Amino acid sequence: MRVCVLSSGSKGNSTYVETSSHKYLFDIGRNKKYIEEKLKEIGVKPSDIDYIIISHSHDDHVSALETFVKTYKTKVCLTEEILDHIPYMKKYDNLIMYDDDLNLSEDIIKSIKISHDSNDARNFVLYDGKYSLCYITDTGYINQKYFKELENHTIYLFESNHDIEMLNNGPYPKWLKKRVLSDSGHLSNISAGVYLSKFIGKNTKKVILIHLSETNNTPDIALNTVKDVFKEYEVKFKNISCASQNEISEVIEL
Repeated sequence: MRVCVLSSGSKGNSTYVETSSHKYLFDIGRNKKYIEEKLKEIGVKPSDIDYIIISHSHDDHVSALETFVKTYKTKVCLTEEILDHIPYMKKYDNLIMYDDDLNLSEDIIKSIKISHDSNDARNFVLYDGKYSLCYITDTGYINQKYFKELENHTIYLFESNHDIEMLNNGPYPKWLKKRVLSDSGHLSNISAGVYLSKFIGKNTKKVILIHLSETNNTPDIALNTVKDVFKEYEVKFKNISCASQNEISEVIEL
């Protein structure tokens, strides 16, 4: 398995995942030029992407989709409700509709319904037969019924959107603060730490914190908060880093 976060934040989100069977983009925010350039940095041709997996219809997760697929005709995986809110994709020929699981050759991708202010929002767990990747973003909380599914994965890409104090004392208007803090908003650093403390297991090799707010968070604050929560829960895990808005993450190769 090979994993690299190409961009993560309010400007756009996209992650490259490669297994022995396929090359994926999980979400495709930013713009086509940015995606092409970042894939080139890790030695991947845009035309080699087999599937684009869409988590929800918000612009920061799909803004490059229309222009990218016009050029490369990539297969796009999404739900009917997500499609309803991306009208320009309704006449696209290479759609794969999912509801629960996607079985793509040797890879199994399980979709998990999350709580976000979108018509339909999903997160994912990808199994390639040897390793597993957990992709959690854009959710106000995680339903306990999914906890077992989210335990002990090899790699976690996990939202750590905001520092609560920075958000409450920051420049956002009251309605936006309320939205971010709500059950259909985004996970705080503390919430990320608590959930990860429950999920990390003996097979876990790497955690990357994603979707950090540029206004209400910093990489240092996110990392220190999550590590403090780990100490509180007696979780001895240190291989954790933050994804960036404008630069690719390290390339994880297993």
